[in-house]
Amino acid sequence: MQWFPESSSSRRLLPRSSLKTGEPGTSSPHGRTLMSLSKTLGPLVDFTDALSGEKYVSVSLVKPTLHLFNNSILADQNDDTDLSKSIKKKILDYLNEKYNDPPTQELLDIATALGPRFKMKYSSEVSQESVKARLTREMKEMTETPVMQMPAESDDTEEAKKKRRKKGLGSFFKVPEGTSPDGARPALHPDEAIALEPQAYLQAATLDTEEDPLEWWKQSPKFPKLSLLAKKYICVPATSASSERVFSTGGNIVTCLRASLMPDHVNRLVFLAKNLTLRNSVKVKDLSMHICFLF
Repeated sequence: MQWFPESSSSRRLLPRSSLKTGEPGTSSPHGRTLMSLSKTLGPLVDFTDALSGEKYVSVSLVKPTLHLFNNSILADQNDDTDLSKSIKKKILDYLNEKYNDPPTQELLDIATALGPRFKMKYSSEVSQESVKARLTREMKEMTETPVMQMPAESDDTEEAKKKRRKKGLGSFFKVPEGTSPDGARPALHPDEAIALEPQAYLQAATLDTEEDPLEWWKQSPKFPKLSLLAKKYICVPATSASSERVFSTGGNIVTCLRASLMPDHVNRLVFLAKNLTLRNSVKVKDLSMHICFLF
């Protein structure tokens, strides 16, 4: 679902002079109505495009965007017409009601907290404690759940490597497992480490709003368990626009001339059309023809 209707249609109906000066091109009610629509909906187009993307993190921007709408973008201005005020109120009422249910709020709180650009900036004090408790709980569950690992190398291979490896000076200072060197702090209990990781993350400096959260998490080895939760939550798209694009791709593949494709073949063709990168850029229809021979 796209958040807002495009205002380009109303802008095309306005004279060019009115778009430059900001004044109605005519004194008729029709001209004033178009100008009110353009002024109210115009600033929302950029937000719609940004939140509809699928190649970058968008879900952690929902709460900051709602806060910006309520306090700035869609706030009543002195020069607003009655129509503009009515449109702004209806948009805000719709969005606030849409995202006000507890499960959605909890998801947005978690996703925003795991975004290093904002963290807890837009969460209430009550929700902050709830978010911290949920992060700790899910980190514990991840620790208790066995993780699939790659098969270990055979003992013979390990022993052969140890024999070939030249003994270095550092081996004389190696501490046996289960002990700690003199003056060093003992290893933290797993529960203590889990509790400290979110605290250290929230106290760290926030990321610039123009930077990529995914790159930040890739370069943050201090938070190994939180990074796994970040992969789980911040990959959620903010809107259904990406799903709608998949349906459009499917419509371009399953045409009247190819209506007998099996469902499994359609799924594979859609997957390839959305993910296969060719050296020369081609349209989706052409791409489907390139890969149809596979099936």
